[in-house]
Amino acid sequence: MPSHPHRTIGSILGIGLVSGAMIWGVHSLTLSHASNFLPQGTASPAIVQPAPGFTDVAKRVTPAVVNITTVMTENVADGSPVPDELRERMEEFFGKPFGPRGRRPGDSFDHRAPRRGQGSGVIISSDGYIVTNNHVIAQAREVSVTLPDRREFKGKIIGVDPKSDLAVVKVNASHLPAIAWGDASSLQVGEYVLAVGNPFGLNSTVTLGIVSAVGRGQMGITQYEDFIQTDAAINPGNSGGALVNTKGELVGINTAIFSQTGGYQGVGFAVSTTMAKPIYESLVKSGKVVRGYLGIGLQGLNQDLAASFGLKDVKGALISDVKAGSPADQAGLKQGDVIVRYHGSPVDDGVALQRLVTRTAVGVKVTLGVIRDGNERELTVRVGEQPDESKVAKVQQGDSDDALFGLVVEEIDPDTARQLGFHGTSGVVVTRVDPDSGAGRAGLSAGDVIEEMNRRPIKSVKEFEKASADLKKGANVLILINRRGNSLFVSAKV
Repeated sequence: MPSHPHRTIGSILGIGLVSGAMIWGVHSLTLSHASNFLPQGTASPAIVQPAPGFTDVAKRVTPAVVNITTVMTENVADGSPVPDELRERMEEFFGKPFGPRGRRPGDSFDHRAPRRGQGSGVIISSDGYIVTNNHVIAQAREVSVTLPDRREFKGKIIGVDPKSDLAVVKVNASHLPAIAWGDASSLQVGEYVLAVGNPFGLNSTVTLGIVSAVGRGQMGITQYEDFIQTDAAINPGNSGGALVNTKGELVGINTAIFSQTGGYQGVGFAVSTTMAKPIYESLVKSGKVVRGYLGIGLQGLNQDLAASFGLKDVKGALISDVKAGSPADQAGLKQGDVIVRYHGSPVDDGVALQRLVTRTAVGVKVTLGVIRDGNERELTVRVGEQPDESKVAKVQQGDSDDALFGLVVEEIDPDTARQLGFHGTSGVVVTRVDPDSGAGRAGLSAGDVIEEMNRRPIKSVKEFEKASADLKKGANVLILINRRGNSLFVSAKV
């Protein structure tokens, strides 16, 4: 049997989110019977059959893992929903799966040309609720869901949570195959898991691996992280797919890979269902995620800091800031306190504390073990509801000729300002612009910070909404923006 040379079409450099819009490599494999290479008269070795449990699990779960395709419209200003500098910093970690400025090779240079995305999703309930990654459906104007039996449905986005990179999509169908939730907290390192998805558009692909680590955080992939690390093969297109245990239960949503080539290198990450399940339930119930909140800033510990704060080891969450009037402030927590226990659970670091707090129901009183000035004490705090720091205002009144039609802005908090490279800037940040709107034609783009409208300071979404409501049709609105540290006036006709 002739052999075929190894063929490589392309590669992705860096560490990439598992998005699935492009086939980058094709590999030809030659399979030969082992008996062809045995000396005559030598008995062929027994054929090793796959473990029955894995085949049974694969048969049960693959019908419930779907292919999700999206149609998106690029931002007219620069072809990207984020500014160049932020995108470049993100690409240092996530790689460049779509080439320069988020485009695939061969795409049209028309900034308003639709681009397509592809990923996976998991049917959670027989009436059509599907959990996937936010980055699979982000900026989508159309969502299509294709089942393994080739039935196709139009998907409706029920809710998204960019902070965990999760989203819920609904299709109008019933009696669909579904995967049951599993208990990811019981997973152990070394345990077998199966990854199911549509890598490179190859539907219903199943790969086997083990749990390499649990509770991965501080990866910089999302704001809230509780990742299962696995060596099960995960590739572009697996995003939003299922990670299941040997019982066929869902334990994770495949999200990201560590790769220097853009393909599988044995290090994949799935959002633990310990985090995913309550987020899914909250999105289905209310379309948003309600998280617990203390109102503190946290800083990582090292040996020197631990010694300075009288700690026996480098464990605990160091409070770097306490927000005035917050639950933490009311409970008496102070800057420099180190939280070492939360409601009886040990706190190893800030990520562990964050997980515990955000999963606590609003209004519940919890006891904190706190080290202050080298002495441990207990404080009781009533968990509050996390403020909607990414409160969104959508100005969509009137027709598409209005200057601010299709403009989406968010509050700019210190973290956002730091990511965008702003210092001492107040205003609202533009997160999306309809390219056919007056604002889009005037040159506003995602990442711009609106500081003034008609020489009127804008410091919050509320002020932006009020200023927008006062605009009269036919007039020009003078907008002062800050674009990557540079001030710029933009005039748009209402």
